[in-house]
Amino acid sequence: MSTDLPAEEDRIRLGGGAKAIDRQHEKNRLTARERISKLLDPDAHWFELGLWAAWGMYAEWGGAPSAGVVTGVGIVSGRQVMVIANDATVKAGAFFPMTCKKVLRAQRIALENRLPLLYLVDSAGVFLPLQDEVFPDEDDFGRIFRNNAVISAAGVPQFAAIMGNCVAGGGYLPVLCDTLLMTEGSGLYLAGPALVKAAIGQVVDSEALGGAKMHGAISGTIDYREPTDDACIERLRRLVGMLPADKPPLAPSPTVLTAGLGDAFTQAEYDVRDLLKLVLDDSPFDEYKADYGKSLVCGFGKLGGT
Repeated sequence: MSTDLPAEEDRIRLGGGAKAIDRQHEKNRLTARERISKLLDPDAHWFELGLWAAWGMYAEWGGAPSAGVVTGVGIVSGRQVMVIANDATVKAGAFFPMTCKKVLRAQRIALENRLPLLYLVDSAGVFLPLQDEVFPDEDDFGRIFRNNAVISAAGVPQFAAIMGNCVAGGGYLPVLCDTLLMTEGSGLYLAGPALVKAAIGQVVDSEALGGAKMHGAISGTIDYREPTDDACIERLRRLVGMLPADKPPLAPSPTVLTAGLGDAFTQAEYDVRDLLKLVLDDSPFDEYKADYGKSLVCGFGKLGGT
């Protein structure tokens, strides 16, 4: 192996290599490092953790540069955060045993330092040839999801942005976060269309099974549906910018001021979005679950003549 450390670091940062990067771009998706670059504030320092993780390991499987995941601390919208980004150029972002260790370490650092966690999800789930080394024990794959709950209970914000594959075991992490974004063309499901057909003979496409529109309008799993990686990252930056300070001021007086809404509004129907335009400034409005329920049809009717 190369003893030229700077050259080796450059090679590691290429992830799965130039051809794999091109394949990612052909899908109109950014690489993990490109996403992080757009996410961070301009000229903000990026302190990467575990660049050399899994170095020289898994050679029989083609290697797993940086353990197939990029982690580090940076500044987003003026706030110091921990970023965990799957590298889809390395075996479609699948989890190797060392991937789990790296994610767990990043989670622990974030919890101990109360850093908001931003997960940029693009993963095929567990690397199946090594699944017997990924799931068992208390410091492996399942521990990641347990940590999601512990971190949330501690009041440390967790955001997940699905910008590609989110399959099988990898599907648990984002839905356990506080806020979930998803781009068009991404897929969130435990098993894809091919496995559904093999298991129960049903033919279903990726969008109907677990696409962004379905999860936004029907399941309600996601909070924001975005057209592209760029739009998703911009929304994520705005959401982080709305977080309270690390040490919020003392709570205000418990006195609550109330007013009768009947005195302020007539009984006529109105679109609440029109009301919001009157009270909000000109900054973008991030509507929560904007698509939820739009495709549902409710009502009464007759069935079988009864």
